[in-house]
Amino acid sequence: QVQLVESGGGLVQAGGSLRLSCVASGRTFSTYAMGWFRQPPGKERELVGAINRSGGSSYHADSVKGRFTISRDNAKNTMYLQMNSLKPEDTAVYYCAARVSYYYSMRPGEYDYWGQGTQVTVSS
Repeated sequence: QVQLVESGGGLVQAGGSLRLSCVASGRTFSTYAMGWFRQPPGKERELVGAINRSGGSSYHADSVKGRFTISRDNAKNTMYLQMNSLKPEDTAVYYCAARVSYYYSMRPGEYDYWGQGTQVTVSS
């Protein structure tokens, strides 16, 4: 029904910036709440940011507040994660997720669709 494709990951030096994008297929993007999750090596998946389907309400994890910003452009079927002042501990696979709801969720199990992930590596 919907496919999510992340892009924008890569290798960056500590203190640098990256912008991740998640493009959704179809014409129903605006009906989904969205989230960015990440999974560092050997650790469990964690929510980084989430946004409701209109973009009017969002959440950012304490570890990234002031550095990361989640946004969406429904006209482009795209969600973004702007990452500034990157740290080595930000190294992880970053996943885009969609939830069939107006409201976002903190729980990975409550998201219905997932992208394949994009690797972000921050060197010190």
